[in-house]
Amino acid sequence: MLLGTVLVLLLFGGAGPASAHAALRSTDPADGAVLESAPRALTLTFTESVGLLDDSFRVFDPDNRRVRTGEPQHAADRSDTARVTLPAKLGRGTFTVAWRVVSADSHPVSGAFTFSVGEPTPTTAAVNAGPTEDPVTGNLYDTARYAAYLAAALLIGTAAFVLLCRPADTAPLRTPLRAGWWTLLASTVVLLVLRAPYEAGTGPAGALDPSALAHTLSTRPGLALTARLALLGPAAVLLIRARRRPPASATAGPALTTTGPAVVVAVGLALTWAAAEHASAGLQVPLAITSSVLHLLAMAVWLGGLTALLILLHRTTLPADAVARFSRVAFTAVTVLVVTGFYQSWRGLGSWSALTGTDYGRLLLAKLAGVTLLLTAASFSRSWTARPAAARAATGERVPVTAGGPPLPEREPEPETARGTEAVTVPASEAETASEAEAETASGAETGAAADGDTVRGLRRSVLAEVAVAAVVLMVTTALTGTTPGRAETEAADARASAPATGIATASVTLVPFDVGTPAVHGTVQVTLDPGRVGDNSVEAVVFGPDGGLSSVPELRLTFTLAGQKIGPLDTKVTDRGGYWAADAFNLPLPGTWTMKATVRVSDVDQVSETRQVRIER
Repeated sequence: MLLGTVLVLLLFGGAGPASAHAALRSTDPADGAVLESAPRALTLTFTESVGLLDDSFRVFDPDNRRVRTGEPQHAADRSDTARVTLPAKLGRGTFTVAWRVVSADSHPVSGAFTFSVGEPTPTTAAVNAGPTEDPVTGNLYDTARYAAYLAAALLIGTAAFVLLCRPADTAPLRTPLRAGWWTLLASTVVLLVLRAPYEAGTGPAGALDPSALAHTLSTRPGLALTARLALLGPAAVLLIRARRRPPASATAGPALTTTGPAVVVAVGLALTWAAAEHASAGLQVPLAITSSVLHLLAMAVWLGGLTALLILLHRTTLPADAVARFSRVAFTAVTVLVVTGFYQSWRGLGSWSALTGTDYGRLLLAKLAGVTLLLTAASFSRSWTARPAAARAATGERVPVTAGGPPLPEREPEPETARGTEAVTVPASEAETASEAEAETASGAETGAAADGDTVRGLRRSVLAEVAVAAVVLMVTTALTGTTPGRAETEAADARASAPATGIATASVTLVPFDVGTPAVHGTVQVTLDPGRVGDNSVEAVVFGPDGGLSSVPELRLTFTLAGQKIGPLDTKVTDRGGYWAADAFNLPLPGTWTMKATVRVSDVDQVSETRQVRIER
């Protein structure tokens, strides 16, 4: 399986359409553009279709006052764009745009950029869209998502264990079935209620707004969560019917009237995840949704079945045949997981560099490490389950072997009166032979019991290790579904790098925080190079104080050094222009990553120097 992983990763180099989790492809005007006249609209283009919010755009003028805009909408019926109109008299200076949309896979994304009309001016509006989500809302939502995955695995996996492995005593499994059902119900309700504030990035109190729930029910994630709640009704009916039905024989197959509806409900529940997350957007959506459903069901059958097996090993006598059946079922589930996991990895990454260069790739590596540990533990479990069958094959015995649970009670001796009243005389030689046979049988039984005890203890330990590692893998999987796939992130970066410049020029803006070390003497220097390319550039620097407002300093010096070519330091010779520092012409002779050094003197004795890397293009 690990060799197969490497072979599939070799195919990652091919290019393809955008994958799920929207990433910003371009903005119009471009980030940092300086325009001769004010634009009439702002247009953002993403790597996939996005949903718009009432507050998708927030535009601030140079004085940090919010600009009135039109209603957010898609441009020319293109679902992968977001557009908003601007007032006719926008004014001059630098404007800050903060945006927030919901990607097709249900995850909110946000960002910010600036553009200038006429020429760049100092602005107190921070170039920051704020956190992607409110911390409290985000933590609650992520916890509910993890609980939903865990509950689905427990509910579907335990039910599959009962139907496919047919243990003689299913009474101990009623508790995990009920726990899985109620946990899935509660977590789904929490996700449905918190969906609106999660999209908007507001606190949990936003869920109290009646219009918030109405908006959620009109979206694809809301419809998927509603469908999940509806499917829990038939699931409850099936659980009640199964509880009332007498225990099935270990040799009889499960009733079709139970298996068929159970499969339908399980597939329906898996679809409520696949239709609202990564598989629902990007390339090959039908195949991706099918793969996602199979992946989730295989995960549930394996991990939920492990939990059921562990419970029965501790609480009842479990026939070895049931354990062997689960071993075969688990092997099939793992095979499905590997195949679908290969496809989803290729679809989400798309390149070798994304494996280590993106958060998605690094999380995928962590999941692969966890799955490797899980497969190692599973191999031990499989070896333990094979021992009783191997022992019976070696000896020719066909005596049923049990695993787990308390020992069976000893058989009481039969009363003398039950044997009849007539005495039977047995020859001494036959009696001696019978005694030797009974002794050999007793010795073999003691040896078999000891072997069975070792098998049960070993199986308990290996299954417990599988369950523990599986819980960690499930946690990483939950984080993975909320991370931008590497393919989308890489494609968006490439698109932005190759996008043509708009407006007069694209300025390079660098923020340099500084701290002199004394109380309340710190701030940020915003340095703008226009156009930020080889040749002559205009330089403008604005100093902001601790409160984010403009700050006046007695001296500011900016130098640039290209160490690889042994050039510099080159002094920009900026001068105080009354509120900001500037140089009309500063020549950067070569492209590359220059080291910019900002020296800020705040008094006669206090000054500090900070450096930042600035990329200069041709």
